[in-house]
This record gives sequence, structure tokens and C-alpha cells, in this order.
Amino acid sequence: MTGCGRSRGGGAPPVLPRLAPRRRRGSSGFTLLEAMAAVILMGIILTALGAVTAQWLPSWNRGFVRVQRGELFSVALDRLAADLASAEFVTANRDAKAPLFDGTPTGIILVRSAIGPNTEPGLEIVRIAEGTDRQGIAMVRMRTPFRPFGLGEVLPNDLPPFADPVVLLRAPFRVTFAYSGGDGTWQDTWRQSDQLPTTVRFLVRDTTSGRTLAISSAAMVHVNLQAACGNSATVPPAAGGGAVTPGSQQQQGAVAPGVSGTQQQASQAAPGGAATGSTGCGGAGGAANAAPANGPRQ
Repeated sequence: MTGCGRSRGGGAPPVLPRLAPRRRRGSSGFTLLEAMAAVILMGIILTALGAVTAQWLPSWNRGFVRVQRGELFSVALDRLAADLASAEFVTANRDAKAPLFDGTPTGIILVRSAIGPNTEPGLEIVRIAEGTDRQGIAMVRMRTPFRPFGLGEVLPNDLPPFADPVVLLRAPFRVTFAYSGGDGTWQDTWRQSDQLPTTVRFLVRDTTSGRTLAISSAAMVHVNLQAACGNSATVPPAAGGGAVTPGSQQQQGAVAPGVSGTQQQASQAAPGGAATGSTGCGGAGGAANAAPANGPRQ
């Protein structure tokens, strides 16, 4: 062989074996630079979300608390209005003339029809007043079955123990009561009166700010006189004998021609005032507690 790659005989050059390409050992994935860029981008996104959440979450919490507080107020005021509207004219015993009702600026004791899934049919005494527990001052509703008491005056301390406490409102909100007999004036207490109040107002105050909330309301008592006061058919005794009943000949003879029975009854009333009904219908308590039997229902 002469020269490079030539044979002596002048034939074709020998074919050298072709080497196979060497395979790289590699793995799929991110490079370090790509990973660092992804971490930085994730940090920027999380920081932006945190800033937005920090501004939005307190507002959401305030709105949620406001809605929850509104629902609690609605339930509490509905319960108050229902109890007051259902108050019954019930005396403590047969000799008592005043109804069992005690109203103060911070609490009420009344008698109403028993309600609830675990109560027996009948009447119950309900007390709505402020109390104190581990969480502070709260307006609590409690009840006890009504049983006729013994003779004599019955004070609030003489009532049986109450049970089934239900919290209506908690501090910083407090409720103040006021009572009206239908004459347009309000008073802080209603005790030992011959009739129930016609309207009870309850004001809800925020003790932290000292302002009265707009949700304050009032409830009208459906019954404020005993049943005997509504029966105005009884006529005072005539001069000649016993009691006169409607439709009797004695009543017809006692009424002069042209004078109605109402005018005749008014003429026989006691001097110095209007004709009064039975005891406890407002006559014994003075003109301030008197109410017309046929007047508008309050």
C-alpha cells in the first residue's frame, strides 16, 4: 500500500467500520433556574392573595356578625312581643283584685298560656329579667307552672322557683321597659294595678356607645281587664228592691219615657263620678285606672 488509504494493487480503499452514536444519559425535568423562577412567581402570587384577603376578611367578619346579631335581635324581640301580647288577667288567688303582673324597668313577670313542646296545658308564670352568668349580663326568660296561691298579698319573692332559662340578649345590649295605660303617658313601673298595661315598650341600648338602637319596639297587651268588666249589662239596684236585670218589668218601669237605659244607669251612679262596675274594673283604683268596657280594644 502506497500513500494513505490506497493499496498497492490500485483497488478500492477498505471500508472502515462506522462507530454507533453514544447515547446520553439524561432525565426529564426543570433546570435549577426554572425551578427558582417558579418559586419566585409562586411567592408573588401568594403575597398578592394574602394582601387581598387581609383587606376582605375583616369586612366579611363584620358583615357576618351583623347578620347574626340581627337574627338574634329578631328572635328576642319576637319572643318579647309574643309573651306581652299573650298576657292574661289572672289574679293570684280568689281574694286578689289586681292581676299577677309585675313590671320594672329591667324585668317583667306575667301570666300567659303555656307554650312549648314539653309543657302541660294550662297557665304559666313567665319572668323576663336580667341575670348574670359566666359570660356577663344577659336578658333571660324563665317560666314556672301557675298554681293558685293562698290568701293574702302575693309579692314577686313569693313566687315559686323558675326553670327553663333561655338567653334572649347578652351584653353589651340591654333592654329597658316602659308601660302605658292607654293615656299616652309612659311610666317605668307597673305594680299592683287593677288592670294590665295596654302597651309595653322595650328599648334596646348599646352600652358601649350609649345609643338606643332602631330595632326598639313596643307590644300591645290584648287583654288588660278581667272578663267581668266587659259585661256591661248589669244595672244598679232600683230604689224599690233588688237588682234589676235586662228585660225585667222592674227595669222597664224604672226607665222614664224618652230616657234610654244608659242614661238611667248613669243617673243612678254614685255622686262625683261615672258608674263603676264590679270591684277591680278600675273604679277602686281611681279614674286613672278606669277604662270603658265598650271602648276600643288596645
